Amino acid sequence: MAGEWDLPSVPPYKTRSREEMNTRDYTLIALIAALYTALTTVLAPVSYGPIQLRIADCLIALSAVFGLPAVIGVGLGAFLGNAYFGLGVIDIVFGAIANLAGGYIIFRMKNRFITSLLAGSLVVGIIVGGYLWIYFPPPDIMGLNLPVWFGMIISISLSSIITIVGLGFILVQALRASGILENLK
Repeated sequence: MAGEWDLPSVPPYKTRSREEMNTRDYTLIALIAALYTALTTVLAPVSYGPIQLRIADCLIALSAVFGLPAVIGVGLGAFLGNAYFGLGVIDIVFGAIANLAGGYIIFRMKNRFITSLLAGSLVVGIIVGGYLWIYFPPPDIMGLNLPVWFGMIISISLSSIITIVGLGFILVQALRASGILENLK
């Protein structure tokens, strides 16, 4: 039963060092960044704000499969998506850093897939929630009187868990079941 929750023992995509990146790596970076940016901007009403469900964050889970190209792609996608919304430099820079950090954790912990997704989503939630309260008041969380920064961290962390752990897991499993990942070896 544990095997159904894990990625294949041999990752389908060989990760190379920065010096060894090839056209395929750069194509993956561009593709993932473009998908992330497009999903974020097209779904703008739910992608920004104190209560957000950034569907594009499910792409962060691809870091476990595609390695550093996916990490860079989701970081670049967050940079571009946040620049589109125009909330400010803090959001543009720290949103990208959050995705880079979350994606890198997922990449490094890929052998413990669910745990890596949870860790990555918490990192994104803490970083983004740690500054987003500057721009928006936090949502009311079950009537608790929480500090504004803490309420925002909880809100963003919960949405990150839904998108990265929930939708990200489904995305990777669907790609795996379809055989697409086998074609990328």
